[in-house]
Order: sequence, then C-alpha cells, then structure tokens
Amino acid sequence: MIDEIKVLLDEYTSWLRDKTSLRKINNQWVEITTPFLDRHNDYLQIYAKSEDGEYVLTDDGYTIQDLEQSGCLLESQKRKSLLKLTLNGFGVKLDGDTLSINASDSNFAIRKHNLVQAMLSVNDLFYLAEPYVTGLFLENVVSWLDQNEIRYSPRVKFSGKTGYDYLFDFVIPKSRIQPERIIKTINRPSKETAQFMAFQWLDTRDVRPPDSKAYAFLNDTERSVPAGVSDALRSYNVIPVYWSLRDSVKEELLN
Repeated sequence: MIDEIKVLLDEYTSWLRDKTSLRKINNQWVEITTPFLDRHNDYLQIYAKSEDGEYVLTDDGYTIQDLEQSGCLLESQKRKSLLKLTLNGFGVKLDGDTLSINASDSNFAIRKHNLVQAMLSVNDLFYLAEPYVTGLFLENVVSWLDQNEIRYSPRVKFSGKTGYDYLFDFVIPKSRIQPERIIKTINRPSKETAQFMAFQWLDTRDVRPPDSKAYAFLNDTERSVPAGVSDALRSYNVIPVYWSLRDSVKEELLN
C-alpha cells in the first residue's frame, strides 16, 4: 500500500510540473499558468516577481474581482470573517482585492501551492452558482452540525508528507467509540475537485492517527453530482456524503 501511494504522489508531482508554464510579461513579473482550473474551466494564473531578496506571489486581484463581477459580494461581516479565516489558514494576505504571499528560495514551492489553494478555496467557498441561492454551502453544513450538536473544530490546517499544507473544513475529535473524523465540503463536485480532495487525504492521512476517517460533503442541492465522483473518492478511502443524504452519517459524526 505504501508503494502504491508513493507512485500516486510521484504521478501527481510530475503532472503538476509538466502542466505548469511560465511567461515573462515585463521586466519584473513572470506569469505562472497552473494546471488547476477555476469555475470557468480556465487555468489559474498567478504572478511572481523578485523583490528585496524575496519573491512576491499574487493573483493580481483575479479571485475577488471575478466573484464580485459574478454578483457574489463579500460585504457582510460573516463573509469577511470567513474570508479572513480561510486566507489565514494558508498564510495569504489580502491587500484590497489582491491575494498575495511572500516566498524565499527555500519555500517558494510551498508558498506557491498555498496561494493557489487559497484561490481555489475562496472561489469554491463563496461562489453562488445560481442567483437565487441564498446561503453558502459551508454555512449550511455548519448549521447542520450545530443543530445536531456535533462537536467540531472549524477550518483546520494539516501538513502532509510532502510538506504541503491543506485546509480542511471541520475536524471532529476522537471519541470513546469513534476515531478522528476529517470533513471537507465540496460546493461544486467534479472529477477534478474529487481528485484533489483524494490527493489531500493521501498526503495527509499518514501523519494523522491511523484510524482517522475522511468525509467529503458534496453539494447536490442545485445540480446532481457528476458520475464517477463518489467512486473516485471511495477508491482513496474518502467517504462521500451527498448533502441530500447527510442524515445517513449523523450518528457516526455525533458519537
């Protein structure tokens, strides 16, 4: 099993390297096109420049501006707090509309990874797929956990074997009869988001207690979950939970 996981991790890092491209856009900045897709199915791009012996990495305001242009405003205090909590989990700063992070030669790869994950997390967290959707999926999950008196720690960051950090939405501590349970919410389930969740868990689970469980809460409120998402998650020992069937796991999360 360990050898299989090593192969999967090697394949992931090779894919990440091979699918990343660079383009110099002026005398200061380099555009980095990553293999990660945004909600428009466009490749995420970030920008890097050298400054005072360090590197500045930024999204050039794309993430927040794209949400606001789509009608998803982050004006309420609750959403601002959630945004701050998410960015803090990756060590990313918010300057106006711009997400940014500083890096050195020794931690450039990890800091680049953290910025991209922050962009994906903010986009998935706040984007409302239809104008009549009134609540955020994460807020709905929080309400359900609270209503059922399921104890949890929110927005917990773990470091994986590769040294990369991952932000999970909830961690339910071990009880007398249940192991640690780690939950990630997926607002827009797809093959890509399922695969990335699977990689997060693969990279993380060996540094967690051996009996820990991972759950992916899948939003099927407005549209059905694409075929193959559940099977992809299960193949990496992630338990898929359709939001419409959430009560099926209530007892194992409560106890």
